Amino acid sequence: MAFNFSVFKVRALSAIVFVLIMLAGLLFNGWSYFTLFLLIQIGCLYEYQKLMRIIFPSYNQISKMHQWGVFVVGILMMTSLAPTDIVLPTSLLKTLPQAYQGIGLRWIGLKAMPVGLVLMMVADVFARKAEVKNIAISFFGFIYISISLSLFYAMRGMFLNSAMSMFFPNIELMVPILVIVTVWVNDTMAYIVGSFIGRTPISPISPKKTWEGTIAGVILSVVILSTVAGQYIPIATKYLYLITFVASVMGNLGDLFESKLKRLAGVKDSGSMMPGHGGFLDRFDSILFAGPFVWILLQFIF
Repeated sequence: MAFNFSVFKVRALSAIVFVLIMLAGLLFNGWSYFTLFLLIQIGCLYEYQKLMRIIFPSYNQISKMHQWGVFVVGILMMTSLAPTDIVLPTSLLKTLPQAYQGIGLRWIGLKAMPVGLVLMMVADVFARKAEVKNIAISFFGFIYISISLSLFYAMRGMFLNSAMSMFFPNIELMVPILVIVTVWVNDTMAYIVGSFIGRTPISPISPKKTWEGTIAGVILSVVILSTVAGQYIPIATKYLYLITFVASVMGNLGDLFESKLKRLAGVKDSGSMMPGHGGFLDRFDSILFAGPFVWILLQFIF
């Protein structure tokens, strides 16, 4: 795969704008962080449903309640994992009974999510459109997108009770940002190295990806980011290497999985959100796999 400077230029410029938007959402406050991942989830679920309608024509028959219920339940799933510092605005809380003062997103999500799931399934039964296959497709979407992004989103609050947060006020944001940057650096390095020396396709699913580029992307992203992050994140270096390694490897698997979905659907991109990058799934496919596995890793480390 020869290096195409014009393609790389478009990808780089759009990526810079995208990174600025992402950083603004991540760093501004808790609500911007929640809104950012909420929008990402909605975009990914929309494109997932679009691909499923092509791959499985029967999925076009789901009821409107089922179709929109997927988005509602996905949102409630994320709110159920919201950090405890995300509470409703004071002006709204004042209108609620005393018993509900201090209510947060987590409480709302935990109470409403089971109701949303039941209503979504019952709607298909009453509309006589209930099919086990279609329900399974939607539930896989919850696992693939909603749970993955929810666990990634939940990493923000993992260090709030840590003694380290007394000395590093933004420690809860450092690991999510590290994972995102690792995935992006891995993707960029794999593209550049693969363009120059790539000779061996990694899989028929994604013929432009090569083993040479993939291996180089993993090594470079792990070494560079673990070294840099070690200067700022108060976590043992061996753990940083583990985090970046898992993020890089699982990110590559996530990219291959999404490529498989697109191949089954016969489309080049899942959407057209970003010039040179495609849609939401094209941009966040790696994070959808890296996020939950890093979250699991962090449970063992901390």
